[in-house]
Amino acid sequence: MTDTALVLTASPSLAPLLARGALLSPFKRPSPDAEFPRTRLVLPGLRVDLARLAAYERVCGFPTGADALPLTYPHVLGFPLAMRLMSGRDFPLPLLGLVHTSITITRHAPLPATGTYELSVHVEELAPHRRGTQATVVTEVRGTGDVVWESKSTYLARHRTERPSEAPVKEIRKPLPAVAEWRLAGDVGRRYAAASGDRNPIHLHPLTARLFGFPRAIAHGMWTVARCLAAHGTPDSCHVRADFKAPVLLPGTVTYAAQDGRFELRGREDRLHLTGDVYPT
Repeated sequence: MTDTALVLTASPSLAPLLARGALLSPFKRPSPDAEFPRTRLVLPGLRVDLARLAAYERVCGFPTGADALPLTYPHVLGFPLAMRLMSGRDFPLPLLGLVHTSITITRHAPLPATGTYELSVHVEELAPHRRGTQATVVTEVRGTGDVVWESKSTYLARHRTERPSEAPVKEIRKPLPAVAEWRLAGDVGRRYAAASGDRNPIHLHPLTARLFGFPRAIAHGMWTVARCLAAHGTPDSCHVRADFKAPVLLPGTVTYAAQDGRFELRGREDRLHLTGDVYPT
């Protein structure tokens, strides 16, 4: 449970938060038993920038011009608030190297792009993971008092654990039928960063990605989810879960596959990058 609510007057700027998080990362001591911020950040009276929304729709493959927010767009709106919490001194996990491992989204009703909303974000818990410590961050969007959209994102900080790491249970699954092959340009990360504000250097250029151990820039995980959902389609009221399996290198070619309510993104030799499912509520 959160202890206090802090009402903001504007959405935080991401660049200073990324810098602060990077500077503080070496001093963090991640542990599932660590204290974490109990504050719930609240941003009332939020209106959507329609030009920025259109840029997001274009890069993710959603149709433009409709008076409705794409299912994944509230995550973009809430991300600066989440970053304010995760870049703070009282958040025990280092921002550098933090991996977005999964997201669940529930949309209770359509969200008009021209609406006014209240946004709130809080850290729900820390939990042990076989590779380190995982944080769950909750984002909620309210319309006229009721929650109309909510999500839970898990973020993993890798570190040594006290007990031996257990081998992951191998998932035995049959690949879904291929629907389309997508050739991804090298600038997808930069285009998504411009639309979303998430300018993590691993997504922008091969040189900056190599500083963090990647041979080339990688696509944003939330771009891969959005691109798949744009192709899949979603009911007005629905629940989505997506799990990030492996990074998508840019440029590159991936296969989008889907059947019924399931979808996935595969690379060469059927390497899984993303799995997910969507169903009406």
